[in-house]
Amino acid sequence: MSHDAFGRDADGAFQPSRRRFVQGLAAGGAITALGLWPRPGWALKSPAQSTVLAGTDFDLVIGETPVNFTGRTRTAITVNGSIPAPLLRWREGTTVNLRVSNALPPGSIHGHTTSIHWHGILLPANMDGVPGLSFSGIHRGETYHYRFDVRQGGTYWYHSHSGLQEQAGLYGPLIIDPIEPEPFSYDRDYVVMLSDWTDLDPAALFSRLKKKSDYDNYSKRTVGDFLRDMRRDGFAAALADRKAWGEMRMTPTDLSDVNAHTYTYLMNGTTSLGNWTGLFRSGEKVRLRFINGSAMTYFDVRIPGLKMTVVAADGQYVHPVTVDEFRIAVAETFDVIVEPSGQDAYTIFAQDMGRTGYVSGTLAVREGLRAPVPALDPRPLLTMDDMGHGGHGGHGGHGAAAGKGMEGGCGANMGMKGMEGGCGANMGHGAQQAADPHAGHGGGMQSHPASEAGNPFVDMQTMAPVPKLDDPGIGLRDNGRKVLTYAMLRSTFDDPDGREPGREIELHLTGHMERFVWGFNGQKFSEVEPLRLNYGERMRIVLVNDTMMTHPIHLHGLWSDLEDEQGNFLVRKHTVDMPPGSRRSYRVRADALGSWAYHCHLLYHMEAGMMREVRVDE
Repeated sequence: MSHDAFGRDADGAFQPSRRRFVQGLAAGGAITALGLWPRPGWALKSPAQSTVLAGTDFDLVIGETPVNFTGRTRTAITVNGSIPAPLLRWREGTTVNLRVSNALPPGSIHGHTTSIHWHGILLPANMDGVPGLSFSGIHRGETYHYRFDVRQGGTYWYHSHSGLQEQAGLYGPLIIDPIEPEPFSYDRDYVVMLSDWTDLDPAALFSRLKKKSDYDNYSKRTVGDFLRDMRRDGFAAALADRKAWGEMRMTPTDLSDVNAHTYTYLMNGTTSLGNWTGLFRSGEKVRLRFINGSAMTYFDVRIPGLKMTVVAADGQYVHPVTVDEFRIAVAETFDVIVEPSGQDAYTIFAQDMGRTGYVSGTLAVREGLRAPVPALDPRPLLTMDDMGHGGHGGHGGHGAAAGKGMEGGCGANMGMKGMEGGCGANMGHGAQQAADPHAGHGGGMQSHPASEAGNPFVDMQTMAPVPKLDDPGIGLRDNGRKVLTYAMLRSTFDDPDGREPGREIELHLTGHMERFVWGFNGQKFSEVEPLRLNYGERMRIVLVNDTMMTHPIHLHGLWSDLEDEQGNFLVRKHTVDMPPGSRRSYRVRADALGSWAYHCHLLYHMEAGMMREVRVDE
């Protein structure tokens, strides 16, 4: 049977070659005894790399390909037969044409329509790739022609916005060469794309989360933990802490919904066993473009023995800041420069936020080398301060909880939901907060939208949220390493708009852990009208995280200009991370007409309702 350059047969169906299937096995480490190691990797300056497609015209075929990352063969959804999808290389100032064909077979568990969303890219709404908002999706056998001007440079990525296809493998890196010279130099250039893979059908995983959301939380507190806490803090404090968590029906070990008990973590489409390797010569400057293309996983990244200088965030230049480690939220990108010398190999180590697993790769002077892989850090525990109910002794303090259905009276910091009787004006079940979003709520309580009151899909509220811009995050504080924070990130340019926001919208991130229902202001996507912006206006979005989970919030089509505590422009991003108990604000210029998605980038949170439509009208 004859095939074209993209593996399609005469009928246009995608036929993965045996060679491609074997590559998938090798990448997963299942048959490494045959010596089928990955090639040196995605050096962007090496045009011979088969995974790099450059220029202005692209043919991308979405189909299914057998892969094996765990010892079991499964069917992935792929672009041109690869996971990740091919690295696309564009140039700022050009017009790109991307013909995306749907070659999913009949009866596919991944559905019969598909799509590609160009994450963080400025483009017309009908090119954004969100079925139901910007177009109707790409049906089986059809080809959709994406065509738009490239108006930015930097490190980005692309992924499906149809169902749960992103989890099944439809994601890839996107590099845009800028017109102007970059403000830093380097000798080599690699993409390091992190992702999570499950052998489960993503729909089955979502169903499991709905039925038993804590399935992967193997680390619930024990009697032994209570005795240790009692010896450290005293019986009364230990008992109060257990009581507070019990009343919330939550656990301080619940950092992520899905972790390494279900996931296999990948680096550039290979497991740790596959040992993705980027080559260097001693003394060279190496640019590493980290992309978190996961469905649900936050990674904490470091390269033992090397400092990393962060030079870009979400594709936009920042003033260089040198760190030992950084946390990368789902959908974020960070460009770093390292200067390896003095040893032949260094480990790139990315552990998940809950410390249940990791993926590693290597920087080396030649293929086949490895450096020691560090042990996972200790499992972190959430505190009441992390939930925004603290104020009692810093991050280790035990403040009062925000519980559901509690018996008894109301303490000053109690943010309880569904309580009977009155508990004073500070319960915050009133109208929208109208206070200064940067005041930090020094002595006052956080107000909450009326739609959260008595809401069966809201299991907690934060009562004293703060920006937390200088907080490295749960599990990264005081670990002996210099860890990146948002406060360290400063764009190399001033506020690109310059105007003060003309109005403000405050949105609360809400959810119910046990029922696995998520939303904004206690409302699911299916229940609300679009947020309406006026074309050309400058406005402020204030987010308050009323949940105990961390949420990466992504606004399509428009930049999110994050502010510091005083309301000054800090850094331009396309994805704003929201830790538990945080309140953060950013400015948006409504300069793109149309309907845009606005959602949590944790795939199953979006699927469970944490999404809104933003409509920019003239």
